[in-house]
Amino acid sequence: MTTAYGLAGVALVVLATLLVGTLGLRFSRTTSDFYVASRTVTPLRNASAIGGEYLSAASFLGIAGLILAYGADMLWLPVGWTGGYLVLLVLVSAPLRRSGAYTLPDFAEARLESMAVRRVTSVLVVLIGWLYLLPQFQSAGLVLRTVAGAPVWAGAVLVTVVVAVNVLAGGMRSITMVQAFQYWLKLTALAVPLVFLLLAWRHDGAPGLSRDAPPRFTERTTVSVTTAVTVEVGEPVRVTANGRVDGRAYAGTPLDLAPGPHRVGRDTTLTFPAGADVPHATGTPARTDMEWAKPLDGREHSLYATYSLILATFLGTMGLPHVLVRFYTNPDGRAARRTTVIVLSLLGAFYLLPALYGALGRLYTPELLMTGRTDAVVLTLPGRVIGGLGGDLLGALVTGGAVAAFLSTSSGIAVSVAGVLGQDILRGGVRSFRAATLLALAVPLGLSIAARSLAVADVVGLAFAVAASTFCPLLVLGVWWRRLTVAGALAGLVTGGALAGAAVVVTIAAGPPSGLPGALLAQPAAWTVPVAFAVMIVVSWCTPRGVPPGVVRMMVRLHTPESLDVDRGTWRPKRV
Repeated sequence: MTTAYGLAGVALVVLATLLVGTLGLRFSRTTSDFYVASRTVTPLRNASAIGGEYLSAASFLGIAGLILAYGADMLWLPVGWTGGYLVLLVLVSAPLRRSGAYTLPDFAEARLESMAVRRVTSVLVVLIGWLYLLPQFQSAGLVLRTVAGAPVWAGAVLVTVVVAVNVLAGGMRSITMVQAFQYWLKLTALAVPLVFLLLAWRHDGAPGLSRDAPPRFTERTTVSVTTAVTVEVGEPVRVTANGRVDGRAYAGTPLDLAPGPHRVGRDTTLTFPAGADVPHATGTPARTDMEWAKPLDGREHSLYATYSLILATFLGTMGLPHVLVRFYTNPDGRAARRTTVIVLSLLGAFYLLPALYGALGRLYTPELLMTGRTDAVVLTLPGRVIGGLGGDLLGALVTGGAVAAFLSTSSGIAVSVAGVLGQDILRGGVRSFRAATLLALAVPLGLSIAARSLAVADVVGLAFAVAASTFCPLLVLGVWWRRLTVAGALAGLVTGGALAGAAVVVTIAAGPPSGLPGALLAQPAAWTVPVAFAVMIVVSWCTPRGVPPGVVRMMVRLHTPESLDVDRGTWRPKRV
């Protein structure tokens, strides 16, 4: 894909996002408009908006990249991210809407009548939001670097500016319109190119992935390494190098790569002969096609990692602040349930597509396994498989969809984090919401520029693990167990947040160690979620006097259908 077509796709999506978002300014006037769109969003529009913000960079780019690298094991990611809404539908969606709260900290305070629980919840909302924003900004840098060779920070800055304009203009009402539009844009951006890719694959003889051999270059291929990487060479191979390899400079001269690790410098090109095995970047498993297609094969402690991933994705969905805040925008609990059912259908339709991109990438773009940029497979395939003007146009469409993924998810997170910061740190109201929006975006922008680059879906998976270890126990027990106490809630939140947060810090800062400790840190949900639930229950049993005095009234409010005309109103913090 040429630079001009890629930049055109980016520009069109950014312009359309700004135009749709500014329409919200015409309707957003009150605090309720900015925080929950005055609770007037219909189920279909709300479901489209949830799909728009939920299908982030991890869904649009990351799943295909992980499937390209790891194979069948990663198919659990889309299953878990979709199935999480089923858990949300059954357990919390309608009661959460009936609570009348604006934000998750509002619900926590209303249920437990404690400012301490509210403060801890607010801190966790902000931290999870920032952790979720980090891969969105880094992926934006990946897209602009792939399309135009721009520096990595440029994409993060672009997304920050566009999101800030939309959120400042109209808050939740504006973002709802933007995200609903962007869901259908993302679905189109993946589905249309995939039709042509599958036709080209059929025309190519429908090659499969049944060989007991690693990926190989089918023709003489030049690989450009834009960032320094260490690669593992399996078989001796003679390449033509232009740049730095193992600390030595080469200028288009032949180089024999022996089996083992080799350091390839940034802005280096290596030309491989046809039939050569594709070297793998360190951390990317060197698996044959048969191993790649077989679940639970080839990864260390793969059974534990798979079950922990399933637990994190199924339970983490209900703990994501930017997802939960959308259920406050429904008119009533029945509409919240209908919204969730529609979301299941929309996500199921979308998640059929990334797996096909990952499998096609294994066939046609195996060099991404060497550069470590497997997240770019969706962007690279149209130009590689189709080429010409058609490949450029389809590549521009995919690029636009990727930009929509960053913008929609970042917008939803910014609204949820700004809502908490505006109410709990600032004075509340529209002006505080706008100031909090700038703070909500500035911190992850700085982190995305300073932190080391990680696989998009991996970082999002860690955010799910933190959410599952904190808000999942709080919501499930808060909605269904009246004996939950203030001390129990605080102990569970702090314990789950500290354990999962420590695993996240180690994984992001230095990478997990090898062996079982590395698996426990890279996928912590399997042990942090049960610990958080157990602590919350045991401490509540030990502190029976900490049950809020108004718990019976609150439980009736959460579980009584609106049709019975119970006096509800809109809950407000006691300090307001």
